[in-house]
Formats: sequence, C-alpha cells, structure tokens
Amino acid sequence: MRNHKILTIGECMVEMAPREDGAYTRNFAGDSFNTAWYLRHLLPESDQVGYCSAVGTDGLSTSMLSFMEAAGITTQAVRRIPERTVGLYMIELSNGERSFSYWRGESAAKLLAQDRSFLDAAVMDQDLILFSGITLAILSEQHRQQLLDVLAAARVRGTTIAFDPNMRLRLWPDRQTMCDAVMQAARVADVVLPSFDEDGLNYGDASPQATIERYRAVGAGCVVVKNGPERLHAFSQQEGSVVFDPVPVETVVDTTAAGDSFNAGFLSARLHGAAMADALAKGASVSAQVIKSRGALVSVSI
Repeated sequence: MRNHKILTIGECMVEMAPREDGAYTRNFAGDSFNTAWYLRHLLPESDQVGYCSAVGTDGLSTSMLSFMEAAGITTQAVRRIPERTVGLYMIELSNGERSFSYWRGESAAKLLAQDRSFLDAAVMDQDLILFSGITLAILSEQHRQQLLDVLAAARVRGTTIAFDPNMRLRLWPDRQTMCDAVMQAARVADVVLPSFDEDGLNYGDASPQATIERYRAVGAGCVVVKNGPERLHAFSQQEGSVVFDPVPVETVVDTTAAGDSFNAGFLSARLHGAAMADALAKGASVSAQVIKSRGALVSVSI
C-alpha cells in the first residue's frame, strides 16, 4: 500500500468550548486543522498529515504547536512570526446548533501566505492538499492570489487539491467579494466540498444538483454537496452522480466540526481507493459521531 502525504492549510485558533456546568474548556481548533486532526486519526500511521499556517512566538503559540505535534500532525509548514499570536473563538450552543464569537486581530495566520518561497516548499511533493473559504477570508487580496497560484502549480505537478468553500460572510467585506473568491478558488481544485445551506443562500442554487453543476463548470472533477442531515449529492468523473442518505442522529449535542470531520472521513476513504458511495458513508459516519459530543475534536471509531 502506497504511503500518502497530506497537507491542510489555514488557521488554527484557541477554542473556548462550553461545558455542561457553564464553564469553558480551552482547546485548539479551526476548520482546516479539524480536518487534519480527523485525517490523522482515520489514516494509517504510514500516511503523513501536516498543517500549514503561521503562529506567533509567544507561549500560547508554542502550546498550539506542541498540541499539533502530540496529535501526530507535522508542523514544518507552520511559520513563526514575532509580534503576532494566535486567534481565539468562543462557541455558544442552542439546541445543538452553534454560533461563534471571534478575536483574531493579531492572528499570525493572516500572514500564512506572505512568503511565496515558504509556500512553495510547504506544498512540494504532497499527494493531497485541503484549504477552505475561511483560509481565503483571513488573507489579504494579494496573499490570497499568491496562495491560489501556488496551489495551481502544485495541481499541475499532480497534487490533488481539495477545497471546502466554508463561507462565513462576517469575514468578508461583502457577499460578492466572498462569492467571487470562492469560485476563483474552485478553479484550482480537483475536489470541492460545499454545504448546500451556504451555497443555496449565497449563489441562489435551487438544488444540490445545481451546486454540483456550478463547480463542475469551473473544472472540479469531484463535487460532494453536504446538506446537514439530508441526502448527500455527489459527482465524480469516474462514477457519475451518486446519492447517499445518512443515518439520522437522534440527539445532536454540538454541530461544531460536522463538515470538517465529514471531509476527513470522505477524503481518507478516497485516498485509499474507496468507491464514492463508501466514502460518503464513511464521512457521514464520522460526522455523526462528532455531533454527539461537545467541541470540535472528539474521539471517533471507524
């Protein structure tokens, strides 16, 4: 069995997650990092999972790097930037649905794409790279374009590029800028992993099939449309259209990282040759376990 090298790119933050007693637990999380964390737990040890970002040189940044390394995620592609630190977010829960408050003014990750040579080295010889709409949103327009140029070049060399649009309007100056940037990113991706509640709202897609066709039109060879507890719709050039109905989850505690963990389950299966239907089932199974517990990173068994 061939070993794989996987890299996810984005921002890991301090997570303050609510406990049942009303207090908060400090963790480290963030959409692209969550996917890396679950990939590390789902893939064989022979596969390498790394994270690409930037942190400060303060103690909290050092703690974050130690957490990543203890989880088995390589950090060679994490830059350390003096006078910067890491961002923080707080989760609020209401009937299992989450909302977030963010503090990221001095986040080093906003400069993760500043150094082109560093990015070029980070993506070299990777089999799979994942990034997200949040990755794009925290970057300046110039750095955003630089990241996309680096990913496009990696794709030409044979790296599979996966993209989760993960649209958070509050991170963007306006909806049009966000929608244009997401479609620009989709043009460098082989695999696109949107959520229909976001794409339907922001692009006016009438159905998951319309979302698939929009991403196919810009070159994505594989599109998986997540839709909460509803039917998953997917397309790949090899297998055509595939649908999958997830098993309902009776008690949803916290939907944080539901999509991130689905991405990990799906991509880990596809990396090792699973058919589309089986990969969708694995993604749904991982996500179903995650939303039964509090916080972004929880133990799963597959």
